[in-house]
Amino acid sequence: MTATVTNLPSLYEPFSTEAKWQKSWEENQVYTASPENGGEPYCIVIPPPNVTGSLHMGHAFESALIDTLVRYHRMKGRNTLWLPGTDHASIAVQAILEKQLKAEGKTRYDLGREKFLERAWQWKAESGGTIVNQLRRLGVSVDWSRERFTMDEGLSKAVLEAFVRLYEEGLIYRGNYLVNWCPATQSAVSDLEVESQDVNGHLWHFRYPLTDESGYVEVATTRPETMLGDTAVAVNPNDDRYKHLIGKMLRLPILGREIPVIADELVEMEFGTGCVKVTPAHDLNDFEMGKRHNLPFINIMNKDGTLNENAGLFQGQDRFVARQNVVQRLEADGVLVKVEEYKHTVPYSDRGKVPVEPLLSTQWFVKIRPLADRTLEFLDDRNSPEFIPQRWTKVYRDWLVNLKDWCISRQLWWGHQIPAWYAVSETNGEITDTTPFVVAQSAAAAQEKATAQFGKNVKLEQDPDVLDTWFSSGLWPFSTLGWPEQTRDLEFYYPTSTLVTGFDIIFFWVARMTMLAGHFTGQMPFKDVYIHGLVRDENNKKMSKSANNGIDPLILIEKYGTDALRYTLIKEVAGAGQDIRLEYNRKTDESVSVEASRNFANKLWNAARFVMMNLDGQTPQQLGSPISSELELSDRWILSRFYQVVQQTSDYIDKYGLGEAAKGLYDFIWGDFCDWYIELVKSRLQNKSTTASRQVAQQTLGYVLEGILKLLHPFMPHITEEIWHTLTQADANQFLALQSYPEVEQNLIDSELEQKFDLLIGTIRTIRNLRAEADIKPGIKVTAILQSENANERETLTQGQSYIQELAKIETLNITATVDQLESAIAGVIGTIQVLIPLTGVVDIEALRAKLKKDITKLEAEVKTLSTRLNNPNFVNKAPAEVVQGAKAALTEAETQLQILQERLRRLA
Repeated sequence: MTATVTNLPSLYEPFSTEAKWQKSWEENQVYTASPENGGEPYCIVIPPPNVTGSLHMGHAFESALIDTLVRYHRMKGRNTLWLPGTDHASIAVQAILEKQLKAEGKTRYDLGREKFLERAWQWKAESGGTIVNQLRRLGVSVDWSRERFTMDEGLSKAVLEAFVRLYEEGLIYRGNYLVNWCPATQSAVSDLEVESQDVNGHLWHFRYPLTDESGYVEVATTRPETMLGDTAVAVNPNDDRYKHLIGKMLRLPILGREIPVIADELVEMEFGTGCVKVTPAHDLNDFEMGKRHNLPFINIMNKDGTLNENAGLFQGQDRFVARQNVVQRLEADGVLVKVEEYKHTVPYSDRGKVPVEPLLSTQWFVKIRPLADRTLEFLDDRNSPEFIPQRWTKVYRDWLVNLKDWCISRQLWWGHQIPAWYAVSETNGEITDTTPFVVAQSAAAAQEKATAQFGKNVKLEQDPDVLDTWFSSGLWPFSTLGWPEQTRDLEFYYPTSTLVTGFDIIFFWVARMTMLAGHFTGQMPFKDVYIHGLVRDENNKKMSKSANNGIDPLILIEKYGTDALRYTLIKEVAGAGQDIRLEYNRKTDESVSVEASRNFANKLWNAARFVMMNLDGQTPQQLGSPISSELELSDRWILSRFYQVVQQTSDYIDKYGLGEAAKGLYDFIWGDFCDWYIELVKSRLQNKSTTASRQVAQQTLGYVLEGILKLLHPFMPHITEEIWHTLTQADANQFLALQSYPEVEQNLIDSELEQKFDLLIGTIRTIRNLRAEADIKPGIKVTAILQSENANERETLTQGQSYIQELAKIETLNITATVDQLESAIAGVIGTIQVLIPLTGVVDIEALRAKLKKDITKLEAEVKTLSTRLNNPNFVNKAPAEVVQGAKAALTEAETQLQILQERLRRLA
């Protein structure tokens, strides 16, 4: 079969092309991996997006980076697996369902757990695949046959195995502890799910009278409602102001409860009055202080954020309503001293979006120190995993050093239910803090254990809580490959090769994966951790829901195509881990940066059409390799440049310099190949009779174009697959995605030749610029003089004389060591070469001078006007800043243009 031009339309239409190849890749299982194929494994597991999610620019950026790596390594011959999947997102899914139920006038308790979970699975089946389908629009080369879900059967089995083993090893325990409580979701949240926000609040000062009526102490707090749960006031034992009060009793305002004055070195003498109220059940520091001093722990709060019976007359009030009412009562009782404006940090629930409440609660915890310490050994002894950029290693390490025990229980129904069964028959049919329990992987196994321990009449009830979502996703790199079973996939693809993720998830996810993997598999779950930056908006601001400045990638895909968006996101990266800025017009939903990538795609398309139009219907394979042919100077140059770029691109990708690789390909394809080599060989192609020169030009065009498609494929997979199929006339079961990546031919790299060509190209550009300056019509051929005292330069110019004459429209070219002074000539310089074009008989010199003088006069007037305005203090000080800045920019531009025109006029003198 021979190629025909009609197979490649005159205009590139990305939408139908991209849809066609996405469907074809998937239907033909192009990306299905198998250990049985052998070779060196390369595996990436997708950072699983929430099943509730929809594609945002962060997903698009991350997926483009991963897909570029995966496609590159696949083409390099590695046995490549990119494993997809989603996270069950306990809090997010439950919030959606409870919102639906609320609209129906119901709660989850009206349905009961079983019916609620049926509804959750139904929602997942109907709506949970949105983001997966959107990821398909990006053309990601994942193995969809291995798609996983954190609550599928296999991963649920892994969660049970991990929990039971950690419990049996003493690394999971149940304890009464102060946790971050989210009243909105009515669940405990981990430290990592808390977002600190600076708020403008108040500092309330009030007095606690001594019971012996000898005076009072003054305390200050940002949460006055918690004084209802105070069980002491603490002072520093070294504070001379209060040493005499230590051991005395105070009367708690409003409630009248007697509480002691205690001494504790945790108290900062400089903060407030130096006296600190102690509420052990509602503050972490106070909790530790309460344990040290054996204080009572009085919880005043319900799980919905209202106050309970321990709050006295404030029972049933919302915590913030109670705050106002407590302050009013303190003021009425005459113990409120003052109220100060006070900016402080308040922890908010990342999911619930409300301030969290430190709440005394019985929860399940992972004993983190043994896990973290082992992970630190991998890092310190083996630099495993290796972070790119390296600066994130310290952040990761510091986090591991400072980790506290991990609260893993959540008061939700959607998720992995904790595999603990309580012997409620031992505590009057209720689950209490003291109810004995057994941990097992199934209800049957739990029943067997409990019967042996409590007798055959024991009645069991499973813990209603579910595990923190991050517990299951912490197992993701090995559970998705079959753990705890020793599967062939696990044996071959684990540890995985690279984790690509954002810096904001190092603590949530990366550290948990490394800790759990180190414990269960004895290895780190990935060799490298590539931390990418953020996609910032057109104003260089972080995109967020609260700022409402997100950019929908699907809008840009619809307008410009997937390849254009992918390529833009990668090319904008100026270094591994750096943030990128995406230009975007919110009024028109247009992006000049994505449009530039679409134009690049069109440039490649049109160049490919030109090449195929001149191959006489032959494929590169039929034409044969040009390497053994009699190559001309331009052929040797483009092949040298091609292999330099092959080396450069591979080196960059291997070191995660994806942005640099993309930019290098752009410069080579648009500049060297399209703008120069194609132009250089046009005259050789125009001779339709078969000549050796024409055949070599065809061979080189086809060879380099196919190589370009392979180099660019990981970045722009759809357009390259389309062009490659037309160029090579490949069968329907062949794919560019599975072709070998170009290998470097060192013997074809000629750096000296490339330097010579840089001189030739620079010379041609200089002549073209001089022609434009002199307003020489494009069709007019002129005489040019190239003067250089350097013999090597003159030799290079002589070797490329035909290229200079053809591309710069030169009739007569004189290459010389010396030159006489010319009248009416325009001159320029490239390196140490002087370029002169005599103008007599070519242009009307006097008319050109007159035009330049007229333009100069106009610009001089503009410079004067702008300078006068900017030297006027009234304008500079009173005009809007953007107006002043605009005037400065206009002045700079006018002055630059004036200098250019004055120099042109001088050269015509």
